[in-house]
Amino acid sequence: MPASLAEIAADFLDLAPKDRLQLLLEFSQGLPDLPERYADAPESLEQVHECQSPLFLTVEVGEGMPRGAQPVSLFFSAPPEAPTTRGFAGILHEGLDGLSVDEVLATPEAAPMSFGLAEVVSPLRLRGMVAMLSRIKRQVALKSGAALA
Repeated sequence: MPASLAEIAADFLDLAPKDRLQLLLEFSQGLPDLPERYADAPESLEQVHECQSPLFLTVEVGEGMPRGAQPVSLFFSAPPEAPTTRGFAGILHEGLDGLSVDEVLATPEAAPMSFGLAEVVSPLRLRGMVAMLSRIKRQVALKSGAALA
């Protein structure tokens, strides 16, 4: 798992289960707004249907660097009244945004299970976070020309 995501997981695991929900809410509140180029073009975002609340995402892959080293930028859209879904997106944004294509693609599919959230949210909700990561990796592979790990 990338160091940035592992550090977030450690922060969650250092807390009692009830406090993990508060940290998830903080990630929800910290999720950046969509830039205008996506806010004005919602068709350019992919919906993650496995999420309990409407969540849309897209990725950008930087250019001008060797294949696999290009930086990845993540963009999410989720309603403010969906704090769990927004929190999952916030975790993935903070943990993966700015990493290289290779680092994002090497992120284990089971990474969302590393935050100790199964004790405080339903498995159905966690499935949404797993689906977000899967979509991110698929888009990164497609947009970079790299193979999925």
